[in-house]
Amino acid sequence: MSDIIRRDPRREWIARNRLHPEHERMLAELGQGMAMATEWMGPNGAIRRNPHAVGFIGPNGIKRIDRSGVQQAAATGRGAGHKPAADDRRRVTIEAPAFLVAVIPDMPGGRLSSHDRDLLGLARQLADGDGDRPGAVMAVVLGGHKEESLGEAGIDRLLHFDDARFDGYAPEARLAALTAVEDELAPRHWLLPDSKLGGADLGRRLAARLGERPAVGVWQLEKDEACALGWRCTGRGAAGTIDISRALPRVVLALAECAEPVSETCHAAQPLPLSQPLPPLLGRIEDLGQVAVDPAGVALAEAEFILSAGNGVKDWEGFHQAAKVLGATEGASRVAVDDGFMPRHRQVGATGTWVTARVYMAVGISGAIQHLQGIQSCDKVVAINLDPGCDMIKRADLAVIGDSTSLLAALVDLVERQREEKRDAA
Repeated sequence: MSDIIRRDPRREWIARNRLHPEHERMLAELGQGMAMATEWMGPNGAIRRNPHAVGFIGPNGIKRIDRSGVQQAAATGRGAGHKPAADDRRRVTIEAPAFLVAVIPDMPGGRLSSHDRDLLGLARQLADGDGDRPGAVMAVVLGGHKEESLGEAGIDRLLHFDDARFDGYAPEARLAALTAVEDELAPRHWLLPDSKLGGADLGRRLAARLGERPAVGVWQLEKDEACALGWRCTGRGAAGTIDISRALPRVVLALAECAEPVSETCHAAQPLPLSQPLPPLLGRIEDLGQVAVDPAGVALAEAEFILSAGNGVKDWEGFHQAAKVLGATEGASRVAVDDGFMPRHRQVGATGTWVTARVYMAVGISGAIQHLQGIQSCDKVVAINLDPGCDMIKRADLAVIGDSTSLLAALVDLVERQREEKRDAA
């Protein structure tokens, strides 16, 4: 047999193109295990490495090297980049946990956010870190929720206080409930998201009530037997300019991307009631409801729902009307901004604003790599486009193939008719 190296340029191109629908399959065919996810043989027989496969984007947008192997596994479809179906996950039930790790998720809109799932991944590290003495992750949910996949997020025990008194802004009532949980169950750790949605404020109130010095801005954990609890944490300090390392305390406020979310196991999420009813909750603060805000005045980085326009939008008056009716903040691709249809501060992408919206609707945007980088933290992406093969359609969670003008007009008409029906029923 000849020693000449035979290559298939198309297969190698697919293996390098992370947006190609056959990317992971081609990696598996060309590679031999995990190493080939980051290495392959070049045209001259030299081993080449993929710098994008090693590391991850940290909480400040800085790329960090991952030495745990999680990112390399993700490239082969076995890590964080691959989310197996619930039926394919290994089911885990912890009958008699040695300790509890309490997590209080923000759950905006009644569902787990990506920040909440990262926090639960961090809690799993603490619960599973003792080896032969596993702990259990206990989620404390205050108020109603709509989440149906709590077990898939890594929750072993669920303590749910379904009381209208916890809805809205009720810090005193929430703190009283957490104090009751502390008195009866005494979790080893309390984990809360260091976010503006309520976790940061509640976590500091809880630490003051328990007399603990909390760790805030945490983005990394590591084992350290010299510490009392066996862990050391690293957090942001001095307005995010330095890292501070310290022994892990009981109360931890963690940043987004503090850990990989649970993706390989499915846990029981068993209900866990308190033996005693909650004490009378304080009511010195009255929540008067949310203040109506014009979506046009919301900054892109803070918007929850973004309607973004690209080169495929031809009826700009209809686009602005759709954004007004839907209550969405307007965004745009670089092409739409360069053509003068949208202002520069509305540009989304790596060369504009990185967004973290819960819903991002891309209208007539093909999906340049800089734009896709800017929306990688969005929970749900909806794409409207005439080209079924464009990169934005491949990235979208829901894709609609059709003319954007007629689709937006139909969507506006549907929303207005539903609102009229609700007004008539009332």
